[in-house]
Amino acid sequence: MKPLHLVTPYWPHRGLPTTGRETWVKMDAHQPTGSFKIRGIGLLCQRLQAEGAERFVCSSGGNAGLAAAYAARAIGAPMTVILPSTTPGFMRERIEALGAQVLIEGDVWDAADALAQAIAARGEAAYVSPFNHPYLWEGHASLVDEIAQAGPAPDAIVVAVGGGGLMCGIAQGLERNGLKDTAIIAVETAGAASLARSIEAGEPITLPRIDTIASSLAARRVADAAFAWTQRRTVVPAVVSDADAVRACLRFVDDHQTLVEPACGAALSLAYDDHPALKPYARVAVVACGGVVTSLEKLAGWKAQFGV
Repeated sequence: MKPLHLVTPYWPHRGLPTTGRETWVKMDAHQPTGSFKIRGIGLLCQRLQAEGAERFVCSSGGNAGLAAAYAARAIGAPMTVILPSTTPGFMRERIEALGAQVLIEGDVWDAADALAQAIAARGEAAYVSPFNHPYLWEGHASLVDEIAQAGPAPDAIVVAVGGGGLMCGIAQGLERNGLKDTAIIAVETAGAASLARSIEAGEPITLPRIDTIASSLAARRVADAAFAWTQRRTVVPAVVSDADAVRACLRFVDDHQTLVEPACGAALSLAYDDHPALKPYARVAVVACGGVVTSLEKLAGWKAQFGV
């Protein structure tokens, strides 16, 4: 089946401090839905349809829902996207413009996801997880396939972690391309650092609450598969502030003429700030995962809020 995602640019990162390190950026903000999500969600919807699914339901803070709506339109299937009330209104409009039905449930993603899973359990639709399914991870792994084909191969890949779906795909992609020694640097904001806390504890941890503007990282617990990868290969946790993430978003607009949301800015901030987690590595790839749950107006507001 033909992929629903695009092959995105992989090029040298501009605007960084002089460190002697070679830094590349994978521009998945250039996907048709504005984020990496279409890689995994596109493949997941295609596979489920091939297995007999006729209708779909997805929970999302925004990016996964937009990818799900795009994928459903591409394969000609009905899609219901369930959002928390905190998702910006413009995201609901974008999702509905692609033909999906939108329902609002609760004020956090967990509540929206509970309803999505209940609908699926009643047999009304096939559940499209935003981050926790093997087909999804397989789709996200295509990002590493493209890096390996384009070259050069990095010593470490920097990736933002929310639920851990992208990280699982990165790990799977590294394995299938023979890059067993390439480290994964897993970046979270301080108010959503479930993976870092889990690595510290030696077991998966569920956060009591989320406190970050990086809404796409707002999973209280990462997928068990994401934690399992930390036991099988080198995964280095890195935790940054919301201010660090916003500062990186602002610089990225100037350096690459691309607007991304703070979840992506969290990963980008490591290169901009020469984070200590990067020091062992001579060549680094940063995944510009994108995200469309933002706007110039919102970014300006965060700039003022954090004084960056």
